[in-house]
Amino acid sequence: MKIIKWSAGILITAIALILAIAYSLPNEYKVSRSVLIRSTPAVLYPLIATPKEWKNWSVWNQRDPNMKMEFSGPESGSNAAWEWKSESQGNGGMKLTHAGPNRLIEYELHFEGMGKPSTGSFTLEAEPNGTKVTWNMQGSSEGNFMMKLFAPFMDKMVGPDFEAGLSNLKKLAEKK
Repeated sequence: MKIIKWSAGILITAIALILAIAYSLPNEYKVSRSVLIRSTPAVLYPLIATPKEWKNWSVWNQRDPNMKMEFSGPESGSNAAWEWKSESQGNGGMKLTHAGPNRLIEYELHFEGMGKPSTGSFTLEAEPNGTKVTWNMQGSSEGNFMMKLFAPFMDKMVGPDFEAGLSNLKKLAEKK
């Protein structure tokens, strides 16, 4: 009987410690990656601002060729949106919330069960040797305990996907 009480005490202490650590973690997360692409903002912009083009460079679309996608709103730019269902990449959606032609695309991204949507942007900066493309995403895990556990690791988890996507975008744009 003492062993059961002792084991239960250790288990309760471990759970309390995990909860205390989780609640002390930051709520906010940010991921940012950049690449220089030997192309112009005018070539790059439609590849990012047109949701149907993402399948040609996004690592998530390439990981699941059976991803079911539904598009809504305009073909490109502000309010262009899409929803997806994927066994391997999760279900979610993205809406372009602002588009400044050839310089900026802002978006809102949500995944089922992940709490508040993330926001992000692509900035296109003309440089002498091409265009610097920066992909940013930020969000908050506030109100979602599971997301709070992931927030400190978002850069390490999502950053490589941003890098791969930007690499694919670079290859695609530099062929044009």
